[in-house]
Amino acid sequence: MSNELLDALTILEKEKGISKEVIIEAIEAALISAYKRNFNQAQNVRVDLNRDTGTMRVFARKDVVDEVYDPRLEVSVEEAQSVNPSFQVNDVMEMEVTPKDFGRIAAQTAKQVVTQRVREAERGVIYSEFVDREEDIMTGIVQRIDSKFIYVSLGKIEALLPVSEQMPNEKYKPHDRIKVFITKVEKTTKGPQIFVSRTHPGLLKRLFEIEVPEIYDGTVEIKSVAREAGDRSKISVYSENSEVDPVGSCVGPKGQRVQAIVNELKGEKIDIVNWSNDPVEFVANALSPSKVLDVNVNEEEKATTVVVPDYQLSLAIGKRGQNARLAAKLTNWKIDIKSESDAVQMGIYPRAGANVPLEDSEDDEPLFSFSDDELDK
Repeated sequence: MSNELLDALTILEKEKGISKEVIIEAIEAALISAYKRNFNQAQNVRVDLNRDTGTMRVFARKDVVDEVYDPRLEVSVEEAQSVNPSFQVNDVMEMEVTPKDFGRIAAQTAKQVVTQRVREAERGVIYSEFVDREEDIMTGIVQRIDSKFIYVSLGKIEALLPVSEQMPNEKYKPHDRIKVFITKVEKTTKGPQIFVSRTHPGLLKRLFEIEVPEIYDGTVEIKSVAREAGDRSKISVYSENSEVDPVGSCVGPKGQRVQAIVNELKGEKIDIVNWSNDPVEFVANALSPSKVLDVNVNEEEKATTVVVPDYQLSLAIGKRGQNARLAAKLTNWKIDIKSESDAVQMGIYPRAGANVPLEDSEDDEPLFSFSDDELDK
């Protein structure tokens, strides 16, 4: 062993950020095992790597005792004092036992340790980089596909896109570029493992943050997201600035901003509604594009009864109940929808003295709902 090893460790410390002392300590520990394994020695030994010359020496460590029972681990006080008169019982005596061909074994062992430490350090760097990106969005390239996962290259590592996190309306092929949402970063014995999603509501939120500057700078806030991936989504938005239209900001000029997101999600319909801390207004907005006549709120059960015109009942409920289901997820309120005629018959509409500001005139501008097909018209 020579200065070449120390020079290599110095370079590694600069380029990989791996402490030189940590590697040297690891090499010394590995050489102890290598010595015992290759020379059939069970004694207590210490390996010393000279930090200046790079040379390595092996020292046997023996306890100084009155009576020797195991000569591999013990030495008599008389023998110890013949080497150095200052030795006393219970002291530890060291003797050099470096084998002649130990250099070859040392070089091989050092190489293995350095390789292992470099690999661990690189894994640690990758883990540190990606653990901070949990709940963030990245663009990856599809590498390969099997029955359980799609393997997506994120540069330094392949992420796993499980079947359950894949959009049902998408077909993936190798070399496709896709945006994914990082859901979980795990540290395993084989290195960091990253799980990503195309169906997570967070993906939709991050896409809006990318496309809408007002969201990115905090002028407009996304309050909640409800998503049935590949089919339809709803988001509620709000701005403290009364001069800023949060829905219009998300739509963009001629729908350009929301269209970019719809395209990325392969035609998934997106409803953008105004958030309100008033459940009456918020629930009515969430049922867009349906017209709402009245919202009766039960605070204790966190439930609402919504009255809609007879001809809009099916629109309010949506195909297979989707519109009502997404509205309930978006608002976190239970929603029971009644037609106007049923509500009148049940005596719950119109309510005496109720403020009913929800009935739109023919000239009212509807809340925004976009799909890829609609934007092409």
